[in-house]
Amino acid sequence: MDKSYSKSYKDAGVDVTAGYRSVELMKKDVASTAREEVLDTIGGFGGLFAPKVAGMKKPVLVSGTDGVGTKLKIAFLMDKHDTVGIDCVAMCVNDVICAGAEPLFFLDYIACGKNEPEKIAAIVKGVANGCKESGCALIGGETAEHPGLMPEDEYDLAGFTVGMVEEEKILDKNSVMAGDVCIGLASSGVHSNGFSLVRKVFGIDNAAVLDQYREALGAPLGEVLLRPTKLYVKPVLSLLNKVHVKSIAHITGGGFYENMPRAFGENLSACMTKGSWPILPIFDLIQKKGGISEHDMFNTFNMGIGMMVIVAKEDVEAALASLKESNVPAYVIGEMVPGSHTVTFR
Repeated sequence: MDKSYSKSYKDAGVDVTAGYRSVELMKKDVASTAREEVLDTIGGFGGLFAPKVAGMKKPVLVSGTDGVGTKLKIAFLMDKHDTVGIDCVAMCVNDVICAGAEPLFFLDYIACGKNEPEKIAAIVKGVANGCKESGCALIGGETAEHPGLMPEDEYDLAGFTVGMVEEEKILDKNSVMAGDVCIGLASSGVHSNGFSLVRKVFGIDNAAVLDQYREALGAPLGEVLLRPTKLYVKPVLSLLNKVHVKSIAHITGGGFYENMPRAFGENLSACMTKGSWPILPIFDLIQKKGGISEHDMFNTFNMGIGMMVIVAKEDVEAALASLKESNVPAYVIGEMVPGSHTVTFR
């Protein structure tokens, strides 16, 4: 018998050998995210990373942490767990690049009612895919079995990332001026915000609701809702190397009204132009089905714009060209005007 096996602990609901099995199953995916700065492999007590700072005057570390939220309920009902890890990564790295930083490494935390090694490995596969697409290394994580605290077939997923940027290149919202232009980068869907409202609107409490084909969406509801959050890291880093970007806002929970003002000063407002970008069908369906006001939609969801960058008028064409080269649909969605730190529509 394996000396690490504990019958008493297993009888209490925690199977330590299942944890070891999970680690073995995920090792290949974790290794696929490695950067040359990674000094250790999975299995130690801490992830080791030696950042390259040669040539930098004053490197600044930028950190971000977040989870997937109640979107996980969709994954539970559909029994599909290999994409929510992408959401977890995206919610963290998309925040870090708003400072102009390159994400370097990522760690995840999974709490589960029961450790099913194949399910845990599928979750981490999604995390690894998100890390690879963002160019950051998955250098560690934790899976904790919590019997009695949560149902056996459920889990929670959160993550943490660290990025780095030269201090003089940190984006400064106070550099934004009236007349500057707001460019919106298209989202892939609902991303990972507003799902408590989504589940209420559609009455999502079983898989049958999610399996229903929706003509307006051209796909089953569950398939559209589970689409992972768009990762903007590489397109934005490329943009920053070509164009003077003044500020960036990640459009997450709180939608336009909460997130956009975080990207400009108190004496300005963002004036958005209605109809300047395509609102995705899922948002039209949510609004119609739930009888939700336009204000509440823009105050909850990304409405088809997952990230906003602010540039001077003379840099608009170059910015759009860079984003097109990165295969990210982008639109001029508004401009900065004198105001009282709000978002308005015209």
